[in-house]
Amino acid sequence: MNYWLFKSEPFKFSWDDLTKKTSEHWDGVRNYEAANNMKAMKIGDQGFFYHSNEGLEIVGIVEVVKEYYPDHTDPKGRFGMVDVKAIKPVPKPVSLKDIKATKSLSEMALVKRMRLSVSPVRKKEWEIICKMAGL
Repeated sequence: MNYWLFKSEPFKFSWDDLTKKTSEHWDGVRNYEAANNMKAMKIGDQGFFYHSNEGLEIVGIVEVVKEYYPDHTDPKGRFGMVDVKAIKPVPKPVSLKDIKATKSLSEMALVKRMRLSVSPVRKKEWEIICKMAGL
């Protein structure tokens, strides 16, 4: 299993929005590196749901339920999307500030490649953040 981080602006699509659905497509990604990350995803992979711009924190765990396929919102047909479902909220949201203050997370893509909307999370990073989140 691989681990990922999905960033979303809560005023556009929040954790609460996802929890109201069975699953949802992760569309609108227009960065090739982020798209390549989604191409690497497999059903059953898990990810953190991160509120960007507002909150700046990991608030939940998602699971990939459909692998990469064409994004219906891309008129040029260059990009794709995956489907994710909400698994559970984290008991204690983990802030970007706390992640940056944790030395063992200093190489995390969220810290190094802040602009990516979808990024990989190493297994050790996953374990550290899950512990910080009270899981």
